[in-house]
Amino acid sequence: MTLLQDKDAETAQGRGAALLTRVRPVDRLALSLWAGAWLGVMFFVAVVPRVLPTVFDGRPYLERWAQWDAVRFVNLATYGYDGVPGQPDPGWPAFFPGYPMLLRAVGTVVPDIRIGGLLLSDYRLIGLAISLVAGAVTMVALARIGEREGPEGTGGRAVVALLAGPPAVFLFAGYSEAVFLALALPAWLLARRGRWTAAALLAVPAAGVRITGLFFALALIVEFLVGEHGRREVGWRPAAWLALPFTPLLAYSWYQWTRTGDWLAWQHAQEAGWDRHLVWPWESFKTTWQAAFQSDYEFTLAFRIEMFAALVGVLLTVYLLVKRRWPELVYVGLQLAALLLSSYYLSVGRAMLLWWPLWIAVARFGMRRPGLYAAAVAVSTPFAVLLLLTFTSGSWAG
Repeated sequence: MTLLQDKDAETAQGRGAALLTRVRPVDRLALSLWAGAWLGVMFFVAVVPRVLPTVFDGRPYLERWAQWDAVRFVNLATYGYDGVPGQPDPGWPAFFPGYPMLLRAVGTVVPDIRIGGLLLSDYRLIGLAISLVAGAVTMVALARIGEREGPEGTGGRAVVALLAGPPAVFLFAGYSEAVFLALALPAWLLARRGRWTAAALLAVPAAGVRITGLFFALALIVEFLVGEHGRREVGWRPAAWLALPFTPLLAYSWYQWTRTGDWLAWQHAQEAGWDRHLVWPWESFKTTWQAAFQSDYEFTLAFRIEMFAALVGVLLTVYLLVKRRWPELVYVGLQLAALLLSSYYLSVGRAMLLWWPLWIAVARFGMRRPGLYAAAVAVSTPFAVLLLLTFTSGSWAG
């Protein structure tokens, strides 16, 4: 009996050692960077009203984070697509159901316990907690992609670049960006390794979180066709799995059709709620330029950031084209085209968070030019703080 127990103990130790070896140094670095950034941001938002009391006007902590779309997600989780009673809003169908469903699912299992004035089942608090976990997964996956596509150290630099980016505030807030990345980036890693079934299954919930999942599904198909672990290595059998990521869009369109009689309700909600229509690119540029340089306009800063993000997107698209990174080109290029052909630039800055090829490219540049990389991070960080202040004070940040 003793020998058997010893053998079982050795087996258990071996399994534990094997599990520990799966945690790579770059994973620990990514998690450390995320934890430090998250704690710093949460502390900063907690104490900044003491420095700027007139801006924050004594609002409770969670209300500082419950801004713009974060409120919409909470209302969707609470009331569904019928919206807040007595407050009709034609824009509700523009928001895909994956994130509100996640909020509601977590809310059903979290007890109604109040700790220090915070109700644990409060959707605003749950949104922050979801972003904390999803952000951790995102950082690890991004770091692994960086290490795979560049020399050692690329992964850590990619994480730093992402966290120092101006739109990073939306990774911390109760928004859907962190959840999408926490699903899409591991799916991309799996696809790059030729594990197509697992990649497709992870891409399904990603496509239920944001319309960006449609572009990601197309990028997976291109990766399958031209990638080193694609059809030339595994044959055509896995190709059927790559149809799965399109099912959330079909299911959601059908659901909205049963409610509204409109198969494209999610698209028409953009038109009804934000007056966004398909226009020529020079028209959207002109409209955004005028909004960005009217000094008395409330959203001037936000539209200047949108224009900067659009320029970054164009440069990134050209870079991917020159490098012949066809899957990433499809993913970024189609997103950018959809954003730049809209009536005006909206949420282009937030979309930058989802362009992981951008952060990998910045990190690879940083490996060759560490001085310029450090300077870029130093310049970018104050703008990230500025957008954090802008968002948590209730102003439009993208």
